[in-house]
Amino acid sequence: MELKGREIRVSVRNLVEFVLRSGDIDNRRTAGRQREAMEAGSRLHRKIQKRMGPDYRAEVALKHRVEEEGFSLLIEGRADGILRRGNETVIDEIKGVYMDVSLLQEPIRVHLAQAMCYGYFYARSEGLAAVTVQVTYANLETEEIRRFQEEKRFEELEEWFSCLIHEYVKWARYLYHNALRRDESIGKLSFPFPYRKGQRDLAAAVYLSETRARRLFIQAPTGIGKTLSVVFPTLKAIGEGHGDKLFYLTAKTVTRVVAEEALELLRKNGLYFRSVAITAKEKLCILEKPECNPDACPRARGHFDRVNDAVFAIIHEEFGITRERILSFAEQFSVCPFEFCLDISGFVDGIICDYNYVFDPDVRLKRYFGEGANGAYFFLVDEAHNLVQRARQMYSASLEKEEVLAVKRLVKEKSPALAMRLERVNRILLELKRECESWRLLPDAGHLILALTGLFSELERFLDTFREFPEREEALNFYFTVQSFLNTYERLDGHYRIYTELLESGAFRIRLFCVNPIRNLGLCLEQGKSTVFFSATLLPLPYYRKLLSNEAEDYTMYVHSPFPPENRLILAACDVTSRYARRGEREYRKILQYIYEAAGARRGNYMVFFPSYQYMERVYELARSGPRRLAILKQESRMDEEAREAFLAEFDRERGESLAAFCVMGGLFSEGIDLTGERLIGVIVVGTGLPMVCTEQTVLKEYFDEAEQAGFSFAYQYPGMNKVLQAAGRVIRTASDRGVILLLDDRFLQGDYRALFPREWSDVRRVTLKTVGEELLRFWDGDFVEG
Repeated sequence: MELKGREIRVSVRNLVEFVLRSGDIDNRRTAGRQREAMEAGSRLHRKIQKRMGPDYRAEVALKHRVEEEGFSLLIEGRADGILRRGNETVIDEIKGVYMDVSLLQEPIRVHLAQAMCYGYFYARSEGLAAVTVQVTYANLETEEIRRFQEEKRFEELEEWFSCLIHEYVKWARYLYHNALRRDESIGKLSFPFPYRKGQRDLAAAVYLSETRARRLFIQAPTGIGKTLSVVFPTLKAIGEGHGDKLFYLTAKTVTRVVAEEALELLRKNGLYFRSVAITAKEKLCILEKPECNPDACPRARGHFDRVNDAVFAIIHEEFGITRERILSFAEQFSVCPFEFCLDISGFVDGIICDYNYVFDPDVRLKRYFGEGANGAYFFLVDEAHNLVQRARQMYSASLEKEEVLAVKRLVKEKSPALAMRLERVNRILLELKRECESWRLLPDAGHLILALTGLFSELERFLDTFREFPEREEALNFYFTVQSFLNTYERLDGHYRIYTELLESGAFRIRLFCVNPIRNLGLCLEQGKSTVFFSATLLPLPYYRKLLSNEAEDYTMYVHSPFPPENRLILAACDVTSRYARRGEREYRKILQYIYEAAGARRGNYMVFFPSYQYMERVYELARSGPRRLAILKQESRMDEEAREAFLAEFDRERGESLAAFCVMGGLFSEGIDLTGERLIGVIVVGTGLPMVCTEQTVLKEYFDEAEQAGFSFAYQYPGMNKVLQAAGRVIRTASDRGVILLLDDRFLQGDYRALFPREWSDVRRVTLKTVGEELLRFWDGDFVEG
């Protein structure tokens, strides 16, 4: 649903699915019964359309306008086909499914409703007394077809459509009046603080990019107020009619909270703007483990009969719709909190969510980003450096031979036919395993895909037949693994590599690896109007542009730090290294001595970032075995929210000695934490952050050697330095902060690494164990500059 001026636009599909839905949530029905397959469905659509002859018009754009008080409601979509033969007119709605179409006794209600909408629009525009509405179901594997037809008089369609619209008008009226008040409030809104140095230019660049429908990359230091600086101009662009909805995209929960706080601050200054924070299903579910069916969950039974009332209530009472408010209203109306949350998103002005909900093909919000869908959306991508690796994960898929055998053991007694399909896939994987010594690139995997397609269809029939058995969850997880693998294969292009690998565990897998996600991300970004990528560590900018956006006209902006450089000391040690070949007790003792020197120069809290847990443990054991010289806190490999909060609470404790918090680079405490003032006065970074050598990194290096002649930089140096910069960014968070950054690896003094430093690091100083203490004391004894 989209508001444009005095016009509210809604697709036929979204309209009928929203108004006509009813009954239970039930995930025991496999996906084939509830969705049309994606790329495979589109291909089969085209194939069926071509068979229908010269009288059949495919993909016919249709729309109908309903005038309401003060605004127009425009309903639009594309009929899959219109066949005119003599006096007969057939409106065809095609649905590709994986299920056995012979099991269908009648068309699914919403599918028939789509056809009836198109039938009404066409009959009205052509002056027809009657049309035949047809729903065509086609099995995506066998291409077996089943059609359902009903003849409808124009008066019958008109009356039916009038009732449909009557149910929707109250929602359209809400959208219209909400947008009027929103835009009026934005027009009067002012930036809530005096602009810091560089902040006004940043906001202006965001506004310019969005009004020109361009993409913008922003490298801006921590502490400049990036969130408010990108949100405020985006609101201004929305208020002036350049966009319709804000998507604030985050990689971690903590940055989501920052976005919520920024909007709440602006609301206190007069902003009339509703937003919802989408939380993962596992964190919203009332059950210990999500089981979305009416037998396991009382909220699932009749959910769709109650959820529209719940949505209408919350959007009339709340503005900043948080997890807590969603849970409260979901309990009041007895609905699934997660599905409720997704429905709320259609009636708010801003959505704060994880990257997945826009980019991940398995998770993305289909109501906004289904095939062919687009809107006047502004995407604000926070901590955008994280998107590269996250996107590689989203668009890649793996299948392990051991998974196939495990499922075969589960089902062989229940379904010999499925067991045979599994065995066929297993034999293909066994042959690939015999040809693989450690890892091996493959030119294609077509023979495996053919076997998996047959397996997927049989697996779906099995899950639909056996709704309840102890190992069903394991079988269902495998179903989704196969589904993801098949869907990923459809995306393969020159940015992918296929390889097999023997894992350390002894397992064997085949991987469809998205080396460069630029094309997949680009298709998603095209569904919005403008995107702003911003981060404190978006360096080097050309690297991220080559991986995140495929537009030559993209803008870039480098924002200088507004904080006095005199308040920050950066030292790089030339007599220590973390290179694998040099690791040993001698180097570990040097690292520990540097930590002691830093902590001894001024009492306070320090964070020490290590390249791995193993490295951290070696230094930690040396510290424990020697005389106690400071308090040491250590990050554990698995820390829940409570443990994380307890760890950070140690920085607020008063103590008579320095604290060194041992952490892992790129881990839980590398970004998204805000320890201002005396809570943190120094960061020590051990090593250059290079990723571990493994098959995936080797494939990345070879790909970029072929494409850019810079394989080592793209696969190792750039990601490594990003971790370093993230760790260093924990200190100096505000204009009143003062602190030190100590880089422990002689490679930081090499030209190729120094070229990756932010411009503000031009004053980095070279030290040794003999000179570091003197440099630190000189800094702490020097004058403090108030920002």
